[in-house]
Amino acid sequence: MLARDWFYNERRQLGIDSAVARQSAIYDSDDSGSRARSTLTRLGVQRGQRIADIGCGNGILACEAAQMGAEVHAIDISPAMLALAEIQAKDMKVAIKTQSAGLLSFKYEPNSFDLVVSEFTLHHLPDFWKAVALSRMFSALKPGGRLFLRDIVFVSAPDGSERGVEQWADFNIKNHSFSRADVMTHMRDEYSTFGWVIERLLADVGFSLESADYHGPMHGTYLCRKPAQA
Repeated sequence: MLARDWFYNERRQLGIDSAVARQSAIYDSDDSGSRARSTLTRLGVQRGQRIADIGCGNGILACEAAQMGAEVHAIDISPAMLALAEIQAKDMKVAIKTQSAGLLSFKYEPNSFDLVVSEFTLHHLPDFWKAVALSRMFSALKPGGRLFLRDIVFVSAPDGSERGVEQWADFNIKNHSFSRADVMTHMRDEYSTFGWVIERLLADVGFSLESADYHGPMHGTYLCRKPAQA
C-alpha cells in the first residue's frame, strides 16, 4: 500500500481559520438556536434518527437535533470547537457523541446515518479533496438518506469574482464583525469554488440534488439525497 504522506492535512487550516473561530460570526449569534431549529424542522428531523454534523463548530445545531430526539454525532477538526460543543450539550442537558476529526478522517459505519449536515466546512479542502469528502459522506448515509450542505461558493462567472468578493467582504464586515483582513485571508488561503463545481461533484459522487439555493453574497445551500437501493 502506498504511504499516506501525500494525503491532504486537514489540520493545516486550523491556524488560518482561527479568526473565524474567535469571532464565531458564522458559528454563533443570538438567534443561532432558533435558526438551527428552523433548519432541522424543515429537514424533518425525527426522534431516533442518526445524524452526523461534520464541522459542528460550537455544537448549536447538533444539540438542537439531540433535543429533538436524534442520535447526534458532532464532528469537528478543532479541539476548541469540540470543547464548546460539549459545554453547549451540558448547558442544554442533551447527549451528543463528539469526534475529533474532519471531512477526510471522520470514522463511520457505511449506510448508517439518516442525515449528514455540513455547514461552512467543505471550502477548507481543494476540489479534489472536496470530492473525496463528499464520497465519504455519501458512503456514510443510509440509502434514501440526505445531505444538507452549506458553504461559501462563487455564484458568478469567473470574470465577476472580483465584484463578488468585494460584496461578500462588505456584507461580512457590516453584518458579522469580520475585518477585511479576515475576509481576504479566506480568499487567499482557503478553497471556495464555484457553485456549478459543487453541483457537478455532488452529482458525480452519486447524490440526487433536490435543491440548490444561492443566497446572500457567495453562500450556497444544497439538499441532496442518496438514492434508495433498488
